[in-house]
Amino acid sequence: MVFFVKLWEIMVDMFRGIHNINLDAKGRLAIPTRYRGTINDQSTGNMIITVDPGEKCLLLYPLSAWNDIEKQINDLPTFQKNSRRVQRLLVGHAEDIQMDKNGRILISQPLRVIAELDKKVTMIGQGKKFEIWGNDHWESKVSKWRTEDTDESEETVLGGIRI
Repeated sequence: MVFFVKLWEIMVDMFRGIHNINLDAKGRLAIPTRYRGTINDQSTGNMIITVDPGEKCLLLYPLSAWNDIEKQINDLPTFQKNSRRVQRLLVGHAEDIQMDKNGRILISQPLRVIAELDKKVTMIGQGKKFEIWGNDHWESKVSKWRTEDTDESEETVLGGIRI
């Protein structure tokens, strides 16, 4: 029984789903209502937003989840070119943000420019974090992903996961 309670607690705290959201004129984004309590419980509304090193989107973490990621990034070997690239992009662009009483976060102008965010954005739940995409760019990527061939079969990628 304890196992199922723990499993439920983990699953409740996961972010999932696709949310189409508008940025206001100041660059604020409203976090979907269903996640605001989790974010407040995990990190009292404190979050980190940074760039994705491989895609034109932003990554949004509750501070508690980011602390684990940041430690792993900082533990990477600093004399390896790719490690430094990841450190510079993820940690170098990371910004502390606070969810306000209305459940909004302010995305800075430099990060909005990097991710090419306009008024319409798509927010994707990815377990312990969110991805924030410009809506047009997201739709273009989804179309590409659905049609592209890959080197690996779905069975290889998914392992023993049955969907």
